[in-house]
Amino acid sequence: MPAGLDWDEVMETAYDLLAAQPFLAGLTPRQLDKLSYWSKRRVFHAGARLFDEGGRADRFWLIKEGQITLDAAVPGRGSVVVETLGPAAVLGWSWLFPPYRWHFGAAAAQTTLATELDGPGVRELCQRDPELGYQLASRFTQVVVARLQATRIRLLDLYRAPGPPIDGQPAGQLRGAA
Repeated sequence: MPAGLDWDEVMETAYDLLAAQPFLAGLTPRQLDKLSYWSKRRVFHAGARLFDEGGRADRFWLIKEGQITLDAAVPGRGSVVVETLGPAAVLGWSWLFPPYRWHFGAAAAQTTLATELDGPGVRELCQRDPELGYQLASRFTQVVVARLQATRIRLLDLYRAPGPPIDGQPAGQLRGAA
């Protein structure tokens, strides 16, 4: 058994993992049960790449423990971290929208425990259960808006006019970038 995990955590069912996720709070037990058939527990060790920008998006994750970084390829700068996600965060929304390609890359910043859900399976489930589809689409729209706002703030920080340091950061330095 991995260090830091107890037997009860190892024995959690897919339903239990989903029911404990704030992102899914308010879904009915029946909806959680349907989603549980498309989910599985995943552990990513520090440094593991989950996906690359432009790759096929066919799954998403609900993070229970650990941290995942989102990165983007920036010409002349290489890979730049644009956001770090931690416990209770949702990783991946590109599986929901054609052409089903990742808009960012992602890697584990530390050992991370997550619940992985199969994108095509969940899309099919949403087509068969419009109420569940509406609930998930509404929640993922909030995730997309939050990510766009976070990226906007980082871009404003990156391109702001030179001047005195803000929050101890020299003008033009991307906060949170590694």
